[in-house]
Formats: sequence, C-alpha cells, structure tokens
Amino acid sequence: MIQEKLESKKLYIKTYGCQMNVYDSIKMQDLLKPHGFEISHDMPSADLVILNTCHIREKAAEKVYCELGRVKELKDMRKAKGEQMVVAVAGCVAQAEGEEIFARTPFVDIVVGPQSYHNLPGLLEQIKRKEKWAINLDFPKINKFDSLKTLSDSQGSSAFIAIQEGCDKFCHFCVVPYTRGAEYSRSVSEIYREALALAQNGTKEIYLLGQNVSAYHGMGPDSEVWSLGKLIKSIAKIDGIERIRYTTSHPRDMIDDDLFDAHATEEKLMPFLHLPIQSGSNKILDAMNRKHTREFYLQVIERFRKARSDISFSSDFIVGYPGETDEDFAETLRIVKEVEFSQCYSFKYSPRPGTPASALINQIPEQIKAARLLELQEVIKEYQQKFNKQFLGKTIKVLFDKEGKHNGQLLGRSEHMQAVFAEADKSCLDKICSVEVSSIEVNSLGAKLIKN
Repeated sequence: MIQEKLESKKLYIKTYGCQMNVYDSIKMQDLLKPHGFEISHDMPSADLVILNTCHIREKAAEKVYCELGRVKELKDMRKAKGEQMVVAVAGCVAQAEGEEIFARTPFVDIVVGPQSYHNLPGLLEQIKRKEKWAINLDFPKINKFDSLKTLSDSQGSSAFIAIQEGCDKFCHFCVVPYTRGAEYSRSVSEIYREALALAQNGTKEIYLLGQNVSAYHGMGPDSEVWSLGKLIKSIAKIDGIERIRYTTSHPRDMIDDDLFDAHATEEKLMPFLHLPIQSGSNKILDAMNRKHTREFYLQVIERFRKARSDISFSSDFIVGYPGETDEDFAETLRIVKEVEFSQCYSFKYSPRPGTPASALINQIPEQIKAARLLELQEVIKEYQQKFNKQFLGKTIKVLFDKEGKHNGQLLGRSEHMQAVFAEADKSCLDKICSVEVSSIEVNSLGAKLIKN
C-alpha cells in the first residue's frame, strides 16, 4: 500500500522567555513535523502560528495580547485570500489566562499549557472538525515526555535538554508552581539517550534545564534515585560532549555532595553557575518565602569556590519588593560586592496575579523602584567589568555558534558564559577555538583567533 504523502504546511513559532520555553518550542516543532509541518521564519505565510509565552516578566500577558493584535491582521489577510491561519497560544500565559484568551481574542484557535503541548496534534484535529476553540490546560498524570519521542535532527553545537520541570518552593512573587506544576524529574536513561542523540548530531555543549534544576532526583538505571551531580558525571562520559552547564538552581537545594564533587573533578562541567538570590536582605528573603538566608547563600558560594577556584557566579535580583526599605536595599548592594558576580539579571518587582505578594498592601512606589534598579545595575556593571578585565591579553576557549553582524566575524561563549566576538572564518563555526582577548566591552569580550 502506497502511503499518502502529507501536504507540507508552514509552522511559525515565536518564543518568549526562558531556555525551557526555547526547548519546548523545539519539541513542538519535532512533534508537528510528522504531521506535515515545516518550520518557517515568516509569520505572514504560516499555516500555524504558535506564541510560546512566558509569564515571568512584567505585563507578560498584555504583551502577548498586543502581539495577538498583529497576528489577527495577518490572519484576516490570509482569510481574504481564501487561506487559513491557525493561531495557538502556548506556554505559561496560556496556563494562567486560560479561556480568558478566547474571550479577549476570539480569533485564537488553540490555548495549550506547558504541560499539555504534546496534545497539539489532537487539538489541531479538533479545529479541523470545525470546533470553535480547542483548549488543554491539564497537568496530566502521564508525563508529557512519554509522548515526545522524536528528536530534532540538530540543535547545533549548543543544545538544551529539559531534565526537570515545575517547582515546589512557592516563592511569593513567582507563578511557576501554578503554571508549570509540581517538581518532576525525568529518568536518567531518558536524558542520557537524548544527550547521546544530540552528540551524534554534532552538539558539543549541553544545557541541563529545569525550573529548579538543582532539585533533580531522577530514577537511575540502577533503580536508585540519582542527583544532579551524578547525572552530570554520567553525561560527561558521552563522546563528543565537551561542555556541560545547568540552570536554574535554587540555593536551598545546593546541598548535594555529588554536585560539588562534579565541579571539583569534572572538566567538562563549566566554571560558571547561575544561582538566584533575589535579595540580600534576610527580612525580604523571608517575606519572599525563599527559605534561605544571605548567610546560607554565602556559605554555598564559598563551598563552590573551594571545589573550583576559578568558578564565577551570576544571579537574579528583584528590587522594590513590597516592604523593602532603604536598609534592605543596601543589603542587596552589599551582597553584590561580597560575591562579585560576573554578571546578573535585575528587575523591578511587579505583581503577578494570583501570587501572595500581589495582595500585599506595602507596595513600593514606582519611582523608588526605578531609582534602586538603576543604582543596583551600576554596581553590577562595575563588578562585571572587573571580572572581564582580568582576561585582557589572556588566552581563553570559545565555542563559536553564530555569525556576527560583520563579515568574517563569529560570536560565541567562553567557559564563564561571557559573550565573545572575534574575526574568524566560517571554518571555526560550531567549534571550540582558542582566542586571545584583545578588548573589553560592557557585555562582551573582543578577541583574536589563535591559529594552530
């Protein structure tokens, strides 16, 4: 029997937010490929448009609705030509807003949460049967990864693997437990197979992802529960994998001896760690329900430095959290100076509907939040530049994975996650090369290729 060839359809995915969403978008692409969809970078000509949304940043939902207004214009243009454009909203805004999306933007066809996107083919069938809307916001008992057996042919030289999802911490400012659900860890064998397939397709650098990746507790092939450190040591044995990173971690889970040992002994594990603290004030950390103190955080930092002396750190900070005083903010500035972070992300607090912090009455005026953020970013910038300056004239190794803005220029990342640009031909693309740092920019290093 001759199998009918599927009609080729164009899929456009716009991804917002974190690396986990990037990973999910890749998986959606893989999931829909057997159903005749080919990825397109041109939204107007797409047969299926998916907005894979994030709910972490300020006014995230409103930004999605604004984008949907532009999508509606394109959908109307396609309809005028007798063509169809199916519009889907996926991700954390979809989970948080639910049917409200249909109420506000009735031209949207599908709403699907981050734990349910493996049901996209079935939701598309519902639309094909002329059902007005299709929605799935379940947190199914059957793990979605069981339905995602396909792998992308290639993610390039640097690739993501989700090893853990969800969070049980319930920080009072955060929506993740409500949009991603409880913590779940994939099995070691499942992760290993995915890493092996990526390596066979040319991937050299693996990012292990999780909303709280340091809480990883997956079942190992020995029927024992494995920690993140033990998992890293296993993946490091795969030929072709030359770099391993993981993100994002919670300080309270940094108690695994295997993880510190991995940093001390495993050369493939990069000397860089993103470890969000959010505030330097114990009073604010308690109000945030972070379940750690500044003293505990500093002990964790010191333990990592004992494991590997050249390790560098980045962090997340929220300024203007309800009830934050000038003294509390001063404690945040102080911890930046104590740790000397190599880079950081910093934000003004903004309420997330449904979170405990959004109901607090002691909100900080916008002008105070803005002034504090500016001051904090100046201090962060000072220590980032201090860190970068030590590499001037030094030889470092860079994985080049992108072409630069100028002809003959490549972009990549150092072992410490610094952005690096250098004059180099395309033969260096997707390779780890030695370069000499020749200039220091605000957020990057300029370098010259060292030819063998």
